Amino acid sequence: MAMSDPIADLLTRIRNAGKAKFNSVDIPGSKIKIELARVLKDEGFIRNYKFIKDKKQGILRIYLKYDKRDTHAILGLNRVSKPSRRVYAKSKDVKPVLSGTGIAILSTSKGIMTDKKARTANVGGEILCNIW
Repeated sequence: MAMSDPIADLLTRIRNAGKAKFNSVDIPGSKIKIELARVLKDEGFIRNYKFIKDKKQGILRIYLKYDKRDTHAILGLNRVSKPSRRVYAKSKDVKPVLSGTGIAILSTSKGIMTDKKARTANVGGEILCNIW
């Protein structure tokens, strides 16, 4: 079955695994998903991630993060730019998510990065998702 939006699938799997209190979630791998996982780890939303090679496209295993009260580190996430409607922003037009509490993940000419790093690097791009 062909997937029309693999990034939305990644976000949905993370959201569902967090609600079910799973320790990890397996997702079909790709380069952009690995970069999204890297940003999530750097920002402290997940514990770790690992790419497992297999005979197909590989598996991205994401280890979820919880606090002492078993609350998921990701309180909410949503997909901004979709295959049916792309959303682009210049560096000065990228707004902070929830007054800086969350992050926006952008696909720029310099790679996948957060909204804060994009403003510092003065680059714009496609706003993939918001996470808080």
